[in-house]
Amino acid sequence: MSLLFTPFILGNLTLENRIVIAPMCQYSAVDGNAQDWHLIHLGQLALSGAGMLIIEATAVSPRGRITPGDLGLYSDENETALARVVTALRAQSDMPLVIQIAHAGRKGSSHAPWDGGGQIRSDAPSGWMTEAPSALPHAPAEEAPEALDAAGLERVKQAFVDTALRAVRLGFDGIEVHMAHGYLLHQFLSPLANNRSDGYGGTLENRMRFPLEVFEAVRNAVPDDVPVWVRVSATDWVPDGWDLESTITLSSRLKELGCVAIDVSTAGVSPLQKIPVGPGFQVPFAAKIKAATGLPTMAVGLITEPEQAEAILQNGDADLIALARSMLYDPRWPWHAAAALGAQIKAPKQYWRSQPREFSTLFKDASVGQR
Repeated sequence: MSLLFTPFILGNLTLENRIVIAPMCQYSAVDGNAQDWHLIHLGQLALSGAGMLIIEATAVSPRGRITPGDLGLYSDENETALARVVTALRAQSDMPLVIQIAHAGRKGSSHAPWDGGGQIRSDAPSGWMTEAPSALPHAPAEEAPEALDAAGLERVKQAFVDTALRAVRLGFDGIEVHMAHGYLLHQFLSPLANNRSDGYGGTLENRMRFPLEVFEAVRNAVPDDVPVWVRVSATDWVPDGWDLESTITLSSRLKELGCVAIDVSTAGVSPLQKIPVGPGFQVPFAAKIKAATGLPTMAVGLITEPEQAEAILQNGDADLIALARSMLYDPRWPWHAAAALGAQIKAPKQYWRSQPREFSTLFKDASVGQR
């Protein structure tokens, strides 16, 4: 029997299968407000048959956006706009919905990828002054961010809490706190971005302090039945940067605070990174974190084939398979994986007639007459 298509319990959530749609920024919001694009994009993913859908990185404040087009959940207007999307998804799908909450830190005020992705300077009409652990730019030619002072740290922490509470009001089933890809909380963790001399910099314990405080504040603010977990970058892929051993230490501390899983990615904090990209190149990190902490892990990164995903689970390297680009390329990837692995999957009844004859039992409960 295919492990990819067996249920998994994540906190208080029961996932019908082990396929997770990873958060993927769309850079298509207006002042943080979800648009028709989000309704269409997320709508098709919610009909894909995956076990869970994680909404893209959602900024906790205007300064926490990566680009001017980032989705946000920091205002009543943002909440109303996203409520429209969530309501539509709920009406058509029972797939668990999770939101990833994030702050871009020094990687904010940037152009969308299709516009080059470079920094927008703070004096430009669509730019803003970014904030970070230290006044260190992401790249040498970029404008340096403002270093967060004590009041700024409390403000950012409260912004994460406020966004989490808005997510609960909207009915999200879980919350993922973004500590990866070179954004603010990863910047605190990495010695490449954090040169503070106070209690939030220097030693590993100090560099972990603010991300752990944010997680604990979010975990304490939301109801117990809403699971909370994190996405991490397990390594910076830069000498003397954040590494796997530090990630294991962080993950163990997060487990003590009530974290139910670790979503394992890598990189993002430095343009000096040297990433050995290849199929499943991040899976070994998920395996080692799982073995060292006992926490469920999600593996992500160039997992493209059903047999590859199945092998990761069968080997015990991860508990869940998170797909990003593969889902953008093929929003029916879970259907095709079920067919390849001899499994069954849910599909909307309006689509039952698409079931190929050679896979006549692919869709659960499908029974279609002809007229």
